Amino acid sequence: MNRRLFSLAATALAALAFPTLSHAADELRVMVHSSFSLPKPLLAEFEKEAGVKLAIIKGGDAGEMLNKLILTQANPVADVVYGIDNTLQAKAQAAGVLDGALALVDYGFVTINFDKAAVAQKAMVLPRTLQDLTLPAYKGALVVPNPATSSTGYAFLLATIAGLGEEQAFTWWGQMRANGLKVAKGWSEAYYTDFTRGGGSHPLVVSYATSPAAEVFYAKEKRTQSPTGSLNLKGGVFKQVEGVALLKGGSHRTQAQKFVDFLRSPAVQTALQTEMWMYPAQASTPRAPVLQQHAAEPTHFDNLPVSAIADNGAKWVARWTQVVLK
Repeated sequence: MNRRLFSLAATALAALAFPTLSHAADELRVMVHSSFSLPKPLLAEFEKEAGVKLAIIKGGDAGEMLNKLILTQANPVADVVYGIDNTLQAKAQAAGVLDGALALVDYGFVTINFDKAAVAQKAMVLPRTLQDLTLPAYKGALVVPNPATSSTGYAFLLATIAGLGEEQAFTWWGQMRANGLKVAKGWSEAYYTDFTRGGGSHPLVVSYATSPAAEVFYAKEKRTQSPTGSLNLKGGVFKQVEGVALLKGGSHRTQAQKFVDFLRSPAVQTALQTEMWMYPAQASTPRAPVLQQHAAEPTHFDNLPVSAIADNGAKWVARWTQVVLK
C-alpha cells in the first residue's frame, strides 16, 4: 500500500524529466504506481518467455503517474502502464494516452480501519454510521489521507459523496473538521505515523479492507486474529479497480500485450494478493488464505460513474480543501 504495500498532481518539472531516460532496443518500459510489487523470479520468468528486458518505472501515486504520462505524451516514456484505476480512467481516456481499453488486473476497497486494542482501551463503542463520527465521543478519532495528494484519500472522498450525496457529504466533512479530524499527506503518514498502530493518537484510519490481513501476514509473531478491523460504513467504502493498458506511441507492441496478459495470468493473480494487497480481478483465482481469514470483502460500497468523477473530481477536491483545511 502507498496505500497498500506494508514492507494527485505531479509537478511539470518532475514529469518532464522522464523523456531524458534512455532505453535499450530490447527493453520494455512499464510505468507503474509506487505500490507495484511482484516477486523477482516471476518478473524474470516473463523476461525469458517474452524475450525482453523489463524496465519498471515507478511514477509515484497513480494520479501523479497519469499526469506524467500526459505531460510526456509527445515523447512517450513508457510502452505500457499499470495502476490507472476507476477514479482516473476517464481522465486517461480523454487525454488520449491509452492505446485501447484498460484490462482489469485487481481491485480493493478503501474503508475505515480501527485499532482493536486502542478502541478497547478507550472503551469506545464502534460507530455504526459516518454521522456517529461527528459526535463528541469520537473527537479526534479519525485520520484521513488528503484527497488532493493521496489516491486513497481521494477514493474515500468520492465514497462519501456517492453514499451521502454531495451537499450532505460536505456538511459531514465540515462537522468532522470541527470534531478534530486529522488530515495526513498520504496513506503512509496516516497509517504508520498518526494511526495508533503506528504509535499515533488516532484509533481510526482510512485504509483498505485488506489492511487487517497484511497486519497478520507481516506480524513478527504468529497471529490468529488481526489487531485491526474494518468498519465498512455506508458512504465510507469505495471499490477501487486497477488496470493495465498499452500506451499510444509506445514500442514493442507484441511484448507489451504479453505483459498485459502476464498481469492477468494465474501466477500473477495469485502473487499480487500478498504483494500489493489487492483482490484478483480473475474470479477463478484461488483466494490467499490470509485474505480469506482476515480480509472479507465488504458487502456494499459507494461508487460514482467514472464520467461523474472526471467531470467533477477536481471541483470536489477544491471544495474539500476549502471546507476542511482553509
